[in-house]
Amino acid sequence: MAGETSLAALLRGMTPVLNDGEYVFCTLPDGQWPAGVQPLGSFREREGLTLILPRAEAEEAGLVFDYVAAWLTLEVHSALQAVGLTAAVATALAKAGISCNVVAAWYHDHLFVAHADGPRALDVLRARAANPSAVDKEEV
Repeated sequence: MAGETSLAALLRGMTPVLNDGEYVFCTLPDGQWPAGVQPLGSFREREGLTLILPRAEAEEAGLVFDYVAAWLTLEVHSALQAVGLTAAVATALAKAGISCNVVAAWYHDHLFVAHADGPRALDVLRARAANPSAVDKEEV
């Protein structure tokens, strides 16, 4: 099933959800994660393997982190080739002073914001979804 590519439809239907819990980014220079660790996501860079994990799992495995995040999911099925969703969401959050790390997966986009900003980010995204035709100069 193909994902949505229309920016207006993506924004109107993004239906942001704030997932329960605290999440962290850890890096493993040797690229090997400990047994039992089930990351939400991973990305291999020259410097090491980055894992996104629930905080409790990272602590149990003795992994180091310095950023605790809230995880939001945009429930719209966005196409990987869609243009503008990341920019629109990041711009709305930036205007509210909220940093955002975006992970695009096959079906949905996932946002990681500072844990304390999670509820406020949800409000910002809901407001942006309510006004899908608004285009900021920064988004173009």
